[in-house]
Amino acid sequence: MQIVSTAIPEVKEIRPVRHRDPRGFFSEIFREAVLREHGIEAAFVQENHSLSVARGVIRGLHFQTEPEVQAKLVRVGAGSIFDVAVDIRRDSPTYGKHVAVVLSAVEGNQLFVPGGFAHGFCTLEPNTEVLYKVNRYYSPAHDCGLAWDDPALGIAWPMTGEAALLSDKDRRNPVLAELPAYFRYVHP
Repeated sequence: MQIVSTAIPEVKEIRPVRHRDPRGFFSEIFREAVLREHGIEAAFVQENHSLSVARGVIRGLHFQTEPEVQAKLVRVGAGSIFDVAVDIRRDSPTYGKHVAVVLSAVEGNQLFVPGGFAHGFCTLEPNTEVLYKVNRYYSPAHDCGLAWDDPALGIAWPMTGEAALLSDKDRRNPVLAELPAYFRYVHP
């Protein structure tokens, strides 16, 4: 398993090794000790699975506030996504910046998104299935969002405007400039 820091060091791409033979492949996709060695110390308590039937479905940008802040470990079971993590920790040197990684079932790569980041994705293929572990249970009272299309974020989504398929809830999320200071950056 290879752990790669992204442009925002707290966000990590995980690339599991696939052992192939004529039957297919075997891959270890989660090993707590290896993640811990790379600074990922999240005790996952819930795993979610979503199916997006169409290409161009955007889910996000989502996060949970204190005391139910979630870290996520995201992977794709079928299809592929353009996966995004936005730093929303006030006073962070990367505040308002984002990381975007294509995750696919073919590659088997994953993205670790720590607490203090808004997360979302766009499906790149029909019938895309996304699975992600979280370290806190879903809490409707702490569920928040950030506008996926806020120009201040500079995210080059593969789908825009009318081509993007979103929930009504995700269409109403505030832009970064209107977002309260839910998270503060703590210098390591």
